Amino acid sequence: MDLLNALVAFANFVFIPAAAYGAQLALGALGVTLIYGILRFSNFAHGDTMAFGSMVTVLVTWWMQSAGIGFGPLPTALLALPFGILGCVALVLFTDKVVYKFYREQKAKPVIFVIVSMGVMFIINGLVRFIIGPDDQRFADGERFIISVREFKDMTGLKEGLAFKTTQGLTLVTAFVVVVLLFWFLNRTRTGKSMRAYSDNEDLALLSGINPERVVLVTWIIVATLATIAGVLYGLDKTFKPFIYFQLLLPIFASAIVGGLGNPVGAIAGGFVIAFSEVTITYAWKKVLVYALPEGLEPSGLVQLMSTDYKFAVSFVILLIVLLFKPTGLFKGQSV
Repeated sequence: MDLLNALVAFANFVFIPAAAYGAQLALGALGVTLIYGILRFSNFAHGDTMAFGSMVTVLVTWWMQSAGIGFGPLPTALLALPFGILGCVALVLFTDKVVYKFYREQKAKPVIFVIVSMGVMFIINGLVRFIIGPDDQRFADGERFIISVREFKDMTGLKEGLAFKTTQGLTLVTAFVVVVLLFWFLNRTRTGKSMRAYSDNEDLALLSGINPERVVLVTWIIVATLATIAGVLYGLDKTFKPFIYFQLLLPIFASAIVGGLGNPVGAIAGGFVIAFSEVTITYAWKKVLVYALPEGLEPSGLVQLMSTDYKFAVSFVILLIVLLFKPTGLFKGQSV
């Protein structure tokens, strides 16, 4: 029985939160890896692009809530999500036309694009904070739990309870659907195949008659969609705060690089590697070990390797190790 309690505590505090967080990072890392693989630069504005798409979704959600529009047990934000995606698509296409297109035509080096994307990042960051403010903004509604701690205890009779939040279930289902649709698009449609061809060999793709501007357009639309979905899911699961998305840039880049930059499968794997590493290293294991270990061997301390305040340091350390020993990542992407 104690072992079951230990497993429930592990699932409640480690496995489910890490799986949801990993799905959010994976969607964010897919956007980064698509930009790197197709447009050939590291987009440092990606975190704030997520914040912008999420902000539009939050504003539309608030309007819907004030108008009495809801989505039953599910968050109203799901109804507002298409508007957030459209707003984010408009932003990235405007940014590309006004900023990136000039440097693309000049055949600028990737490092120039990185510096330019940092400038774009600061502008979007300031814009989001100016519109919605710098503080936490709550917009989640609907049923909070799929199953609550009390319901789980009543069903099982265990001491330890399991809470499975609606937002966590929604994150996992949405991420799975989005990833399946993305891989179907890249592998089965003509546009997706032209994007892959452009990524593999730009010169050969151009000789084959592929329109580079169309590839760039579709890439930005997909990236904006992924960024908005990832940002909204993260905001629903945790909270929406503009600066948080700036901080998320490190684990998102770490996910893309650990998995293999430019490799979509690697981005997904990297997202879960980073998420589970962060959660397991910063979790206080005392509760699980009290159930799992024999009587008399229970730990007296928290058994926490690192404070949650330093969780982003875990991403940084993993990123450094990968760059030093396997720069192409787990799935052999392009070396950094």
